[in-house]
Amino acid sequence: MNLTRRNALQTLAAGLSVSRLAMAADEAPKFQPEWESLKQYRCPEWFRDVKFGMWAHWGPQGAPKQGDWYARNMYIQGTRQYDYHLKHYGHPSTFGFKDIIPLWTAKNWEPETLIRRYKKAGARYFASLGVHCDNFDCWNSKHHRWNAVNMGPKRDIVGTWCKIARENDMKFAVSEHLAWSYSWFNVNKDADAKGPYAGVPYDGNDPQNQDFYYEPHAERSANFTQHPSDSFKLSWFSRIQDLIDQYRPDLVYTDGGVFGQIGRDLIAYYYNANMSWHKGNQEGVYTIKYQRPGGNTGEYQEGAGTRDMERTVLSEISPEPFHTDMCLGQWQYFEGFEYKKSRDVIHTLIDVVSKNGTMLLSVPQMPDGTLDSQEESILDDITKWMAGNSEAIYSTRPWKKFGEGQETAAGAVIDLRTRKPLTATDIRFTTKGGKLYVFCLGWPEKDIEVRALGSAAGLWTAKISHIRLLGSEEKIKWALSPERLQITRPTHPPGDFAITFEIS
Repeated sequence: MNLTRRNALQTLAAGLSVSRLAMAADEAPKFQPEWESLKQYRCPEWFRDVKFGMWAHWGPQGAPKQGDWYARNMYIQGTRQYDYHLKHYGHPSTFGFKDIIPLWTAKNWEPETLIRRYKKAGARYFASLGVHCDNFDCWNSKHHRWNAVNMGPKRDIVGTWCKIARENDMKFAVSEHLAWSYSWFNVNKDADAKGPYAGVPYDGNDPQNQDFYYEPHAERSANFTQHPSDSFKLSWFSRIQDLIDQYRPDLVYTDGGVFGQIGRDLIAYYYNANMSWHKGNQEGVYTIKYQRPGGNTGEYQEGAGTRDMERTVLSEISPEPFHTDMCLGQWQYFEGFEYKKSRDVIHTLIDVVSKNGTMLLSVPQMPDGTLDSQEESILDDITKWMAGNSEAIYSTRPWKKFGEGQETAAGAVIDLRTRKPLTATDIRFTTKGGKLYVFCLGWPEKDIEVRALGSAAGLWTAKISHIRLLGSEEKIKWALSPERLQITRPTHPPGDFAITFEIS
């Protein structure tokens, strides 16, 4: 049952659950919008197996090619984006973010080519941006006229990605960032504090576009709204419900924690809907970001969904699968921005998988839908490495230890933006089918010593009968002692960035 505006607003005003109203036609759905009920969630096996996905975090904010948060920062005098906007488009009082949308053309977008490219590079699932903090829906939205079918590319971006991903046997995910928008985007009603335009209101003050820029209200901070109106809560729920209903995503990524009671309503709705699509089995993943102390980006309770870690990774093995998302550069395309090295992307994937995680990589597209040559080169490197080593990635599970080498204190979270590069002295482990995979994160200068496999460690109790170097026919020599397993340095590297040994 889909909500009408009237009955949903009445439900919100009465303090009742929107998801219960939405599911009223069903009998006793398994998931109710309370924490303890949501903790019936179990991470499905497919998510544990896929390990690696690609993300098109692509929308109108990428049109100026100036990176992240353009729709906010173009309205904040003194920021880099404000200065760029003033120079190239004019003052935000006359040329606002609504006028940026037509510049997102997608005129050279070839989604079939990109999906095949990502699959060849090893991606087993694909994610599409649904709606960012800019309040623009990238699908054929039933509840919001500011959408990609009506404006900009005038195509159903999410629907197109969804169709092609599934035709290529990839799981499909959507991301939503909308709970930030009511506060984050509200700077569009400000004005310059100084200079020739001082006091001139920005275009967000135009009542004709209030359904995009929001009605006047006080919040301006860059976090989840702390004082959402009932109409915004209804808009958030109905639009994300529509996104779920139209495309039946295997994974829903929310950019933060849970958006209060309305957020719990949405999660319960998704889990119950997903079960109805899968003959009573819960096969959907809903990611929730851990709430940092003092943060204002939603609620979090362990077990209600899969933990998402934006540009971070745990320092030890997680008892439950987690989700790390990272970007080659900035989330939106930024011309001239320095990308991550292929080495670091591959090392992060190995590290995440060794700790029971799955990694989603964002590859920012230009406004016409294409990738630049440097991104293509990085994809080539990932493709080549995965071709020789993916058996040690897919469908694996963490071993008794995640690895050896560079480590941090137990329980700490590692920030991928400031982490020191991993090297050939760093070892990581995964396991599958009775075999142990040992990754050396670089080409070693000498023999490889694995302390965890020394007989005195007691971690690997089976007899080692064979060691194989993936991607190579070279016969590997090795010696076992109480202190270590010593693997003789191979003569020739089978590839770049990391080498993988199979122990059986």
